[in-house]
Amino acid sequence: MGGRSASYEEELITARTQAMQEMSDRASRLGADAVVGIDIDYEVLGENGGMLMVTASGTAVRLG
Repeated sequence: MGGRSASYEEELITARTQAMQEMSDRASRLGADAVVGIDIDYEVLGENGGMLMVTASGTAVRLG
């Protein structure tokens, strides 16, 4: 049986937001105007699955 966990969903949203912000900050430091082709991955880690890793990647571009 499936279900939804509000606290787990909130953690996913927070982690995704932080990953996107870090990616955006890095792109900005490189002089980029935008990030395209964004991919977000989620991974549950730890012996008991107690850690969540979220990675965001994309291509930093300058708009001409």
